[in-house]
Amino acid sequence: MQLNKQHHPYDNAELIESYFKGGQPLKEAVMETDKLFFQSAEKWVPDTKKKSFFSRIKSIWTKTDEMLHMHHTLTDGKNVYPDWKDKLDREWDVLQQKAVKDVYVKPGDDIAAALSGGERTVYFDEGIYIVDELHVPSFTILKGAGPGKTIIKLRDTASKRSFCITNENHVNGNSHISIEDLTMDWNIERLHPDEKSSSGNNRSSCLTYAYVEFGWVKNCEALNPGLHCFDISSTLYDYSGDGHRARGGSRYIWIDGCTGSGFGDDGVTTHHSDYVMISNCFMHDPSGRSHQKGFSNSNGFEADDGSRYVWLIHNASARCFGGIEIKAHATSSAAANVHIIGHLSVNDNRSYNFRHIGHHSASDPESKTARFITATKIISIHPIYTDLYVGSNPRALTISAYRHVVINGLRAIGDPDYDYKGLPVAGIQYKSKHVHVQNIVMEDFHTAGSALKVFGGAQKADDVSIRGATFKNCGKTPVYIGKDVKSGHAKNVTFA
Repeated sequence: MQLNKQHHPYDNAELIESYFKGGQPLKEAVMETDKLFFQSAEKWVPDTKKKSFFSRIKSIWTKTDEMLHMHHTLTDGKNVYPDWKDKLDREWDVLQQKAVKDVYVKPGDDIAAALSGGERTVYFDEGIYIVDELHVPSFTILKGAGPGKTIIKLRDTASKRSFCITNENHVNGNSHISIEDLTMDWNIERLHPDEKSSSGNNRSSCLTYAYVEFGWVKNCEALNPGLHCFDISSTLYDYSGDGHRARGGSRYIWIDGCTGSGFGDDGVTTHHSDYVMISNCFMHDPSGRSHQKGFSNSNGFEADDGSRYVWLIHNASARCFGGIEIKAHATSSAAANVHIIGHLSVNDNRSYNFRHIGHHSASDPESKTARFITATKIISIHPIYTDLYVGSNPRALTISAYRHVVINGLRAIGDPDYDYKGLPVAGIQYKSKHVHVQNIVMEDFHTAGSALKVFGGAQKADDVSIRGATFKNCGKTPVYIGKDVKSGHAKNVTFA
């Protein structure tokens, strides 16, 4: 199948469910995943319990090692949401009560004046609005006439550091902002064709929420940003080491019904932010121009450094490096407590890629933060080679360094005529631990080495359970348990 730019993201849920006909209904699947997740989490011994009394006091004082909260995923059989969503809904009512002043603008009007002071709903007429940047104050709703009708476009002379839209105050923060029903065009054509498209840190995106509490983005389109289409972020990114998080992260953000393409790095990304829900979105066809050519880690959706409590619900990605990547850089905390419910990945190189860079090999330190992922009803269609990242081989799923991972429902469909070079379709590897995978169907990876490989050796996975797996035309060995002459097999692998 193909997903083109006309694909409407509100069709994702029905399309995803069509791949699981005859299987668990959505409500049952979500409830089972939630149960398995909490069973896995019971095995976690918080780092604070391993430390001396004085070290624990210091950790509490500096807030670098605070215990992760555990949240349930709820569903009524059709809608899926985290148990903290009711708090976000209450604050939506607060925004409606505050943004009572109606302001109407049309192309050529002074938009800065229309936004000044906040506590208003600003209605944008159809047309193209040429801007340097829009800075949105607290208690403000920006509402366009619809994607492709209201277009916020950066001026040809705008700095490469520019956002199309961001909140007004990245230092002290903002609250209660909603952006709805419009297109943001970063106007990448203003750059030289060979020029790197981003300027560093969290700049150069279509929309950035930096230090925002209670924010919404609904039915918006983002085109060709230098960095990200939508970035839920801290004031500054933090690379001071695993276990540290940046100050000024955003909290309680919901992105729904949005599309993005041409992004220099990622479609939707999160950094050092908590309580983020991303639903019914479609990200496709990145440019990769924020990276060196051929080394572009451009993902449709990414929960990155220091992010926590991120829910990705009924989204789709196409022709990216990663469909969904959950990760961190070596010098930052890993994203933790991330939950995927329903995702369709088409022609992404790595459909689902979970890793903490710099915490993989035998000589690397173990990750302090890479833990707690669930994925329910996820689909990988024809993962393929991409020029975005020339050294990466296609895979449906990779789990590296993460602990306490539950995969419940994976459909991976290969191209019978594609050369998978005798490599695995899915890999559980590099210090992964407490991984449970069930209800898997993988088919038509004729030239793969194995459908699922659990890696051994010095980087071996530990405590992996595989239950209810079906493999059709998937290489020579459906499941391969790796080993190393010196270090032996992967540990504690069970099948049912």
